[in-house]
Amino acid sequence: MAAAGIGVIRTAWDGDHWLLAAQGRWDLAAAEQLDTALSRLTPERKPGQVLLDLSGLSGMDTAGALVLDRLIERLRAEGETVAVVGATPAQCTLLRDVRRAVVRHPDVSTPFHPFHDLLERVGKGAFSLAQDAYQLLSFFGLVFLTIARVARDPRRFRWTAFFFHLEQVGLNALPIIGLLTFLIGVVLAYQSADQLRRFGAEIFVVNLLGIGILRELGVLITSIIVAGRSGSAFTAQIGTMKVNQEVDAMQVLGLDPIEMLVLPRLAALFVALPLVSFYADVVGLFGGAVMSYATLDITLGQFLRQLQVAVSPTTLLVGLIKAPVFAMVISLVGCFEGLNVTGSAESVGKLTTRSVVESIFLVIVLDALFSILFSYLKI
Repeated sequence: MAAAGIGVIRTAWDGDHWLLAAQGRWDLAAAEQLDTALSRLTPERKPGQVLLDLSGLSGMDTAGALVLDRLIERLRAEGETVAVVGATPAQCTLLRDVRRAVVRHPDVSTPFHPFHDLLERVGKGAFSLAQDAYQLLSFFGLVFLTIARVARDPRRFRWTAFFFHLEQVGLNALPIIGLLTFLIGVVLAYQSADQLRRFGAEIFVVNLLGIGILRELGVLITSIIVAGRSGSAFTAQIGTMKVNQEVDAMQVLGLDPIEMLVLPRLAALFVALPLVSFYADVVGLFGGAVMSYATLDITLGQFLRQLQVAVSPTTLLVGLIKAPVFAMVISLVGCFEGLNVTGSAESVGKLTTRSVVESIFLVIVLDALFSILFSYLKI
């Protein structure tokens, strides 16, 4: 006989059958001592069958059932035939649930193939990218349908929110954009002057600055800064509203989140980005003019006259025509990722980062496509 605490198990022989009679309460309080005692329980001789009688149990919880399950599995692993008798339906159910819970599937290890692993990761990444692109395209379509609905009834447009966001993405962005584009103009002028001085063509620094900043760098740098500044803000603001269930509250009240949250931000950035890009062009050229005067003694008058020769209104328009497209992409991606936020702060941070990366990536891709298009059209 082995005993432990309140629960005990009595052993006896009936012919060649080894009888194990569980008695008392088999619960969590006695489980550890019972498990230790049962681990040393072995028959004196080879039994024909082991009979586990549970009729004497006054109570059994999950811990007690686990101890019994371990005993049964150990005896079966040693080659014994174990039969459980005298158990109530509830005890049978508990033992069956414990057995199901502790079943461990064999670990089928597959050989590591670097090429197969690479293909699998590339395939998963491509599938995930296709899904994200499809969802983003669907969101674009939904927004344009909402724009058409609001256009039929302009009174639905939220003008207060529009002017608030116009100030945030436009006016408040001027200092940082002005500083960065001024420094970029300075750097471009300095690097260009250092190379062109070797050929006695210092005056063509103005041509390089005018074409480079007005056609490409002004709007591109501005869009990248706005994507990091305003696009991330859109995602964080709307994502926080999702976490606080404010978006759900809007829908319960019958308000359209696209109309309330997306359209004012989209319209504000659509108006602000061309204006801010023009401001960036002017400040960038001014930085280039300052550096040209400092390094090449090109006066402001000479700079402006050469700039007038080097560029035309088309050069400026080629840059500014990209700004509304970039604004739409930045605002829609920012709002799309904000609406995809789930109920956690971690999700807000993750999707805010994704919003910035996707916006900058799409801006650069679109800029490359515009360059190809303008080259094809010879503009």
